[in-house]
This record gives sequence, C-alpha cells and structure tokens, in this order.
Amino acid sequence: MTRSDPITIDAFVPVAPAAAWAAFNTPAAITQWNQATPDWHCPWANVDLRVGGRHVARMEARDGSFGFDYEGTYEEVDPPRAVTLRLDDGRRARTTFAAEGNGTRVTTVFDPEASNPVAMQRNGWQAILDSYAAFVARGSTGRDA
Repeated sequence: MTRSDPITIDAFVPVAPAAAWAAFNTPAAITQWNQATPDWHCPWANVDLRVGGRHVARMEARDGSFGFDYEGTYEEVDPPRAVTLRLDDGRRARTTFAAEGNGTRVTTVFDPEASNPVAMQRNGWQAILDSYAAFVARGSTGRDA
C-alpha cells in the first residue's frame, strides 16, 4: 500500500485556544484523553515542548496484550496556534487551534502510514481527538489534570 494524501480530522472544544492548547500539550492531560477506545490507555507521556524537543506517549491495551510508544520531534511550537510533530517514521502531524465562536476548532492534518487502510487511520485518530474534546468539555485542561 502506498501513502496517500494527508488526512484531516477536527473537533470543537468549548474553551479558548490557550486552554485547548494546554489540554493538548500537557503530559498529565494527555494521559487522560489519549486513547481511541476504553480498551486502551496512555499510562505516561513526556513532552519537551520546544522546536527540536521530543514527544513520547505510551499507548497500551488495558489488558496488557499490546503497547507502543508514539514518538516524534517538534518542528513547530507556536502557542496557542499550532504545533507540528515529525514522527520517528518520517510522517508529520500538525495541529492547529483556531478561535471559533465561544470555543476553539482543533484541527489535525497528518500523513497516513502505509500499512493500514486510510479509513481506519482517520477513524482511529478522530476517535482520539474526540476523546480529547470530551476531556476538555468535562471542564478539564492541562492546568488542572
């Protein structure tokens, strides 16, 4: 399978861009929302939020059957507007935070990997972003996680 065009996902959160940014980029918050289904969790995350800094988030099945580290290097850090991560496999994921009405539109554009169907990747990344949006909607941000 060859790589296709970048995939775009988005979610609306009912907070200002600065609060949306904090919830997206703070390790304690990431561990609360970074899963696509309840069968998965993120036991820890390390964030060195600067250009050239590293991002690592551990993703594991709750039953212990599988896990992996989601890793990359920050190429862009423009709080609270945009963050770009170059994943260790060379793909790029860029997330923007745009004020919209009484909240923020959070949009991620990412390069798909070549081994899984595009629809599966879109759905999985969207589920994680939806988990983030639900976390923020419950009144949580990186400042209080």
